Amino acid sequence: MEEEEPKKRNIRPKETSRLPLITLLSLLAIIVALFVIGWEYISDDAKGSDEVTNTVPDTTSKYIPPDIRDEPEDIGNETEDTSLPDNVGSAVAVQDPPAPVVEKPKPEPKPTPKPANVGGKEITHTVASGETFFGIANRYNLSTETLRSLNPQLTNTSTDLKAGVTKLNVRVQAVHTVGPGDVLRVVAKKYNISKQQLMEANGKSRDYAERGEKLVIPFGVRK
Repeated sequence: MEEEEPKKRNIRPKETSRLPLITLLSLLAIIVALFVIGWEYISDDAKGSDEVTNTVPDTTSKYIPPDIRDEPEDIGNETEDTSLPDNVGSAVAVQDPPAPVVEKPKPEPKPTPKPANVGGKEITHTVASGETFFGIANRYNLSTETLRSLNPQLTNTSTDLKAGVTKLNVRVQAVHTVGPGDVLRVVAKKYNISKQQLMEANGKSRDYAERGEKLVIPFGVRK
């Protein structure tokens, strides 16, 4: 009886795996590509830094701030300082508007009286001690209004009279020079006044006049 030959096992054919080789090549290619890209990037940065360091700065041009360049020049004009003082805080108190100033009406100046046109002759009377404005007016037979109009420089007839200093303008009928036979009674009759009026106007206390004396003749009626 013949011996059976043992059956041969199915032996798998040997397969050559190329997958690890392809993967290795792919990784190598990627590494080379990354190296090339990185080298170019480093080279560009080096060139840029060289250009920056080799640039010569421009020292001829001057920088003009925009606030000076845009505004027109104003030579000789001072600008008002609107800044607040140091002791003033950021919050400023609002003050009430000042009350309107009401001006008092000015008193109207008193019109200067015009000198009275009483005629006659103007003389100057020097105020003696004890004399008053009314007494002087009565001495020359003048009203106080007439005497005040003849002396507008007086502001107060009671305080402005100073003995031996104040001189008043007075109007009289005439000034008579005493001649031969001119006694007071005769002179008074000549000008239609009383002897008493003639004596008062000339400050006489007795009935006597010297030759060549000048007598003041007052008005016969009050002016």
